[in-house]
Amino acid sequence: MRKIGLWLGLAGVLVAPPALAASGDQARWKAEAARVTIVRDDWGIAHVHGHSDADAVFGMVYAQAEDDFHRIEINYLTNLGRMSEAEGDKFIAQDLRARLYVDPEDLKARYAKAPASLRALMDAWADGLNDFLATHPKVKPEALTRFEPWMALSFSEGSIGGDIERISLANLADFYGEPRVASLELAQAERLATPTGSNGIAIAPSNAVDHHALLLINPHTSYYFRSELQMSSDEGLNAYGAATWGQFFLYQGFNARLGWMHTSSHSNAVDQYLETILHKGSELYYRYGGTLRPVRSSKVVIRYRAGDGSFGEKSFTIYKTHHGPIVAKSGDKWVAEAMMFKPVEALEQGFGLTKARTFASYMKVMEFKANTSNNTVYADADGNIAYLHPQFIPRRDDRFDYDQPLDGSDPNTDWNGVHALNEAPHLLNPSVGWIQNTNNGPYTAAGPDSPKAEDFPRYMDDTGETLRGLHAIAVLTGRHDFSLQGLRAAAFDPSLPGFQILIPALLKAYDATPASDPVKAALTGQIAALRGWDERWGTGSVPTSLAVYWGEALWKASGKTPSARLVDVQALIAQTSDAQKLAALQAASAKLIADFGTWRTPWGEINRIQRRTDDLVQQYSDTASSLPVGFTSSLWGSLASITGRKTPDLKRRYGDNGNSFVAVVEFGPRVHAVAITAGGESGDPASKHFDDEALRYTKGELREVYFYPDQLSGHTERTYHPGQP
Repeated sequence: MRKIGLWLGLAGVLVAPPALAASGDQARWKAEAARVTIVRDDWGIAHVHGHSDADAVFGMVYAQAEDDFHRIEINYLTNLGRMSEAEGDKFIAQDLRARLYVDPEDLKARYAKAPASLRALMDAWADGLNDFLATHPKVKPEALTRFEPWMALSFSEGSIGGDIERISLANLADFYGEPRVASLELAQAERLATPTGSNGIAIAPSNAVDHHALLLINPHTSYYFRSELQMSSDEGLNAYGAATWGQFFLYQGFNARLGWMHTSSHSNAVDQYLETILHKGSELYYRYGGTLRPVRSSKVVIRYRAGDGSFGEKSFTIYKTHHGPIVAKSGDKWVAEAMMFKPVEALEQGFGLTKARTFASYMKVMEFKANTSNNTVYADADGNIAYLHPQFIPRRDDRFDYDQPLDGSDPNTDWNGVHALNEAPHLLNPSVGWIQNTNNGPYTAAGPDSPKAEDFPRYMDDTGETLRGLHAIAVLTGRHDFSLQGLRAAAFDPSLPGFQILIPALLKAYDATPASDPVKAALTGQIAALRGWDERWGTGSVPTSLAVYWGEALWKASGKTPSARLVDVQALIAQTSDAQKLAALQAASAKLIADFGTWRTPWGEINRIQRRTDDLVQQYSDTASSLPVGFTSSLWGSLASITGRKTPDLKRRYGDNGNSFVAVVEFGPRVHAVAITAGGESGDPASKHFDDEALRYTKGELREVYFYPDQLSGHTERTYHPGQP
């Protein structure tokens, strides 16, 4: 078994081989496979065609399993609340968190009531994975030896970190009497604190050289988080993009007529309620208005693997109010978590978007209102560009601060339905000719044509402007000459607006320091380097190294969590003294000298990409080969983003989060796109497609996308049906 890493466990497991399939299953899988053709291009990317949409789903998930079954299984073990079956009791709290919402019997019932067309897709999804296991006996699942169609509903939204991850594992474990697991708590904290983000930019025909709409698709996620592929059918499906491992829709992508880029939102759609609990004999009640309501309870049993390979079980009584499940205790109150749970609608929406052909049909799919976290930047062949806010936004009383726990006994704090799509911030064809979203608020999405904050409830946005937002606006404003390659260049523009704000404050602090202060002489060289810097990243840039290490030291000195929000960066300047700013530069210099022998170390010597294994958490080595990367963390406003874990045993830093997939699309008479995936398409270190894109990735050199069959001519490595050797 592969090493899963820091937050996905370290214990080895032994599992029984997949159960032998019934002859009827095998016959069905063989018939489905015969209706599917997979073409692998010269980058290893799968172009899957099926007679029906369901056949295409069968083939695309089969192809994903060929590339990285491990990641598919981990995603479903996590979302089904079954990680403990593979990795032991350290995952019980995480599994319990999932099971607060995911009940297999409930999902089976929802599957049975789902539209027949969606059931057909879920059936094909399960068949594709089961056929893969049947035809690849050397692949040993950790726990999921057979996939059932209803399981697709456990992971139907697609974001990198679902709303459920906002629930603290530590507080949940305390409430339900489960021991805390320090490594999982640390992993959750790291995930929530990692500077992340995504970039979506749409260019109107009026701002394009060839008068075609353009779209930048640039999710920032953990590396190797999604599979790049194309899926098509004789029923009109033909879409290309990035699918989260194990899902049968493209989370970000395009078809011949339109494209969509989702960026994670900070609109408020998850709330916590403080419940007043009363005991009456053996019964529990909670106060709501002038009444008492019974607390609902049910049993959850978590199965876990013991160290000797045997299995044990732990049983929990979980509690719920009408606000949601109880996830913690705060003083004498219980904390209930309110969040969307619409798995059928979310899956319908995710797949339906891939088949939309016009803006009107795209908006019809959005009416499922089954997404809480996605801003959408959109462009199409009709010349439309649009911005759409998340579709599931609870309607609430705007007097309350929904970023804080609410009084659950006050009916005025309750959700009152969901906002209509046109009640949220949105844009269609702004006169400025561009739209951007970089996880910033919607109120700068199109410069002067943006929605106005005063027209919407406060809870529609709690982020405001980000440094990447400033950067995007700067590269878009006043330009009317965009091309496919011009938009690509903008996506990799090396400016660092964070340091355009921060460095002047440092220089001012230095200039105000008396000449007699020994700090002044000690930092002469560093200040000269930063004073002459153009605040642009590059592999050969010494000031980039110095600035990044200084910025990190300054955040540490401030005692605040690092943030890319404009307001927080401005506060960082105001809340740190001149002495702190200079001391941070001394600390940065000392760190660079200790690790690299000189503070004059080029950024590319420090900032690297390295892929050695397919571990979910990579194990890096300063002595193994790696490649330099010029761009920086999004923390400093870099549109192209890379973030890496810092560990005491490493001097260099290695990217594991950021530009995971980048595509630029032009919607002309024939759609034209270029793209890149971090590392490579395959999860097999023995495959040439494990890291064949890494060098191009570091340089921002996007490769041609083969969308049409004639483009695959001369670029095809293999054509086959699932199950063929």
